[in-house]
Amino acid sequence: MSINVRNYESTPSRKVAFVGLGVMGYPMAGHLARAGHQVTVYNRTASKAETWAKEFGGKHAATPRLAAQEADIVFCCVGNDDDLRGVTLGADGAFAGMKAGAIFVDHTTASADVARELHAAAKKAGFEFVDAPVSGGQAGAQNGMLTVMCGGDQAAFDAARPVGMAFSKAFTLMGESGAGQLTKMVNQICIAGLVQGLSEAIAFGMRAGLDMPQVLDVIGKGAAQSWQMDNRGKTMAEGKFDFGFAVDWMRKDLGLVLDEAKRNGARLPVTALVDQFYADVQQAGGNRFDTSSLITRLK
Repeated sequence: MSINVRNYESTPSRKVAFVGLGVMGYPMAGHLARAGHQVTVYNRTASKAETWAKEFGGKHAATPRLAAQEADIVFCCVGNDDDLRGVTLGADGAFAGMKAGAIFVDHTTASADVARELHAAAKKAGFEFVDAPVSGGQAGAQNGMLTVMCGGDQAAFDAARPVGMAFSKAFTLMGESGAGQLTKMVNQICIAGLVQGLSEAIAFGMRAGLDMPQVLDVIGKGAAQSWQMDNRGKTMAEGKFDFGFAVDWMRKDLGLVLDEAKRNGARLPVTALVDQFYADVQQAGGNRFDTSSLITRLK
């Protein structure tokens, strides 16, 4: 998987680790290496870590613990809460190998509860934990232009930010531990509603016999404009859904959102409805379709 090399901020070379080389983690770790940092990677499928090391010139380790040893900062991007606990805790987990004063920066989209849990465990062990979910999708990771929303302590954030800017266009502290994950939930609520609205609009326009590429060009210059319209509108009309962020992942994220809403009392009627619409897409076999595939329910 290639990355688009960008102009990196000048920052001293650090010893870093990256745990989890999926569609996001692989290019993110690549940007760290290209920016001049000394990177050791770990991935559950070892062959992928070996391939990454050959491509970018870093090292690979057999366990998260071995990858984390000697690292100043350990970055992580895995699937969910259980995956995150699996690579951090236990005898082979990254926490067992981290040195005092090191920082664990977690880019997994996970629950605010697990962020607070691991933040407390890290503090007790003498190092730092920052929850730092990202937005921007696979393209943002490959281009090194992710938006990162962080929760944790100011000093840890300040130390991690210059390094994390290798794959980011914005790296922002949103508040105490868990605030990054809560901000990502706000992000996903916005996206769910936008994509459903866009799906209905495009389906309506097609039924009305309009030239939808022209329609999208025109209304995209006005108040209806959005990232989703600019980047997914025309492909939705064409029935193309082979992009980076899959329906399965969105349902996982919306599950986190709805669980958190039960705890804090937020009312999310549209989000809950769109979550069920995504379940329809899954049942029709669209598990790996991009989230813009909501329109398939309306055609």
